[in-house]
Amino acid sequence: MKGVVWSVHVVSISSLKGGVGKTSVTLGLASAALAAGIPTLVIDLDPHADASTGLGVRANGKQPIGQMLKNARRARLQDQVVASAWQSKAAEKKSRTRIPVLDVAVGDAFTGIYDRPDLRTRDLRRLSQLLSRTSGYQLVLIDCPPSLNGLTRMAWSASDQLLLVAEPSLFSVAGTERTQRALELFRREFAPSLGPVHVVANRVRKDSAEHTFRLGEMRQMFGDSMVKPEIPEHPEWQQIQGAAYSVHQWPSKATAPMLAQFDALLKEVMSAAGPNNT
Repeated sequence: MKGVVWSVHVVSISSLKGGVGKTSVTLGLASAALAAGIPTLVIDLDPHADASTGLGVRANGKQPIGQMLKNARRARLQDQVVASAWQSKAAEKKSRTRIPVLDVAVGDAFTGIYDRPDLRTRDLRRLSQLLSRTSGYQLVLIDCPPSLNGLTRMAWSASDQLLLVAEPSLFSVAGTERTQRALELFRREFAPSLGPVHVVANRVRKDSAEHTFRLGEMRQMFGDSMVKPEIPEHPEWQQIQGAAYSVHQWPSKATAPMLAQFDALLKEVMSAAGPNNT
């Protein structure tokens, strides 16, 4: 839009409980951003590196994110990122002369050295240091490990917005409530300028009475922090990820509703960024 400049918006995607589709939401947002032509960087902080696998990347001689964090004062993140395999597919599909940007700071098990509860305050700033010397992106998505240890808090320290992923089940809802409480303590002590915290319901089954009940519970507990849309469970999602494809590039009309949902979720995320008018 003419006369409007967007600053980089850093979003952490977190969950206390594993298996709720946190990485799937990260990949869905990355897919929507690529389709929209938003220059995006995905930082894979989870030592399992599932986001890197889903984006079809390997380090290939570049430093993975764990090594960059170790050398945060000197490392240049932009020199070490890898272009997602989705990027070239998007260019081929639309025959664009300008290739859309979707880069990845590749995940690795080495990041696990920082995933401990007693991480020092100066270590919490390592990712912020890397990002402070990085430009050219409108959106940064950080896929966090499913814990509240050092890596997640390092991501929170660097973020403008947090997206908490929960499925409508008892343990996931309880874990999300605990995460929100931990966030408030973290905000007061380390990140008073931290931006909005939102909750997205993932893997929703409309035909499940339990899911319907838990969704009502979530809306009551989390109020305005619940974002729309809720992301339903989709039978093709595992196949899409297994093939390292963007959901927007998957050749099936059955995924059309899912595309619209991730596009809408991206719009919600980017609306929290807001433009800087110049």
